[in-house]
Amino acid sequence: MLQTKRIRLRAVEPEDLDLMYLIENDQELWVFGNTTVPYSRYALRQFIEQTRSDIHQDGQLRLTVETIQGNAIGFIDLQNLDMKHLRAEVGVVLLPEWQGKGYASEALNLLCVYASEHLNLHQLYAIVSSVNKRAIRLFEQIQFKPSGLLTEWLKQGSSFFDAVIYTRIFMRS
Repeated sequence: MLQTKRIRLRAVEPEDLDLMYLIENDQELWVFGNTTVPYSRYALRQFIEQTRSDIHQDGQLRLTVETIQGNAIGFIDLQNLDMKHLRAEVGVVLLPEWQGKGYASEALNLLCVYASEHLNLHQLYAIVSSVNKRAIRLFEQIQFKPSGLLTEWLKQGSSFFDAVIYTRIFMRS
């Protein structure tokens, strides 16, 4: 099982619908991704029901981050899986009240171990807004390195922001 003393990563369950609805429809988060319209409960319920939690079949893997006490506090994703080049993009989002307490770094560490040891990926990458200082600290703390700049990549309102590509390469022995 993917867990530490404080959290576990598990497959998304139907009871995660309300949490997913809340996070996916948080317009403040849309600048960090590609979402431009709200998701309905119906669409999210279908996503949960249709996912196999198999990155090879689904092309992505969304895991619920929950405390050992059973509180679902966010999600961590692998997407854009590329088995030829053995890489995937990672994203993580926690509810605001759980941020800044080390839960995201624990989740990201667990995901890195899983991606390296079980999926045999060579690298993970994240596209991070240059103004998202909290995310920058998170990825740098987990040994992701800045490896590219995407100029005016993200739009919020009428402004554009740069994004930084962070990568973590897994060494094989």
